[in-house]
Amino acid sequence: MSALPHQMTAIAITTPGGPDVLKAEATALPVLKDSEVLIKVAAAGVNRPDVLQRQGGYPPPAGAPATPGLEVAGHVVAMGAQVTRYREGDSVCALVPGGGYAEYCAAAEDNVLPVPQGISLIEAGGIPETFFTVWTNVFERAGLKPGETLLVHGGSSGIGTTAIMMAHQLGSRVFATAGSAEKCRACEALGAERGINYREEDFVEVVKSATAGKGADVILDMVGGDYVGRNLATAAMHGRLVNIAFLKGSKVEVDLLPIMLKRLTLSGSTLRPRSVAEKAQIARALEARVWPLLAEGKIRPQIYRTFPLAEAAEAHRLMESSAHVGKIVLVP
Repeated sequence: MSALPHQMTAIAITTPGGPDVLKAEATALPVLKDSEVLIKVAAAGVNRPDVLQRQGGYPPPAGAPATPGLEVAGHVVAMGAQVTRYREGDSVCALVPGGGYAEYCAAAEDNVLPVPQGISLIEAGGIPETFFTVWTNVFERAGLKPGETLLVHGGSSGIGTTAIMMAHQLGSRVFATAGSAEKCRACEALGAERGINYREEDFVEVVKSATAGKGADVILDMVGGDYVGRNLATAAMHGRLVNIAFLKGSKVEVDLLPIMLKRLTLSGSTLRPRSVAEKAQIARALEARVWPLLAEGKIRPQIYRTFPLAEAAEAHRLMESSAHVGKIVLVP
């Protein structure tokens, strides 16, 4: 095993606040558990939960590193005593509960996946958080099936672009909302039947019209607020609505009658606090169902821009501007 340094550079949240509270600091390498691998990070995805953590609204789960970052890709450089699948030098990506914004990151072996053939490490750094989130919410919780219709809000985001590609390739019709004509066209290029500019169009009317009045079978929403009531109007009979974030607020007043009349299911979930075992089940499903699509080039992570690790604050500024289409990635 090659010698490892005693220290590494990691991004610390010096105090809750704006992007400028993110500072590069020297710190010790993670101490591995028997079931973990140590990854030399080549790419770390930036996600909305990182912004919430920086602002003080999303603390890491018990036992997780205080360093932000929920997904990484790179090479295995050390293994715990119980690790059996991976060896030094393997190219991997991993879902982690924290610690991604660093030169080295520890990850539970069961939450690590090999980098799909033909996918670069930079691209792989933008896979785990969004792919795990979409799979568990759209395909497991909401049970989207081939031939059904999915409406994705925030279609140009990392989650949105992933949901569009995955649902399209697995046989569903997809509609997506986005905030500009350019972003709508980007959604369509990834497989959305129709990008809906929410600044100029009513997504309820567009989806109902395009589905001959039926509506969407599944709605993936990260907006909340007044979208909740409009989602109820858009949903088809037996529709399933899943909330994964609330950019416009989580406290809403809604008419529950459509839920009863259309026999709707309202749901939601978070990913970060789940156990290693729960996340491992999602990993196995992704490897079986989605990794072949990545290897075949039918799905490709959409990397909008990379930043050096030390410029994490700039990456967060871009994330908060919502100007991006796809993923923002830090490169140590």
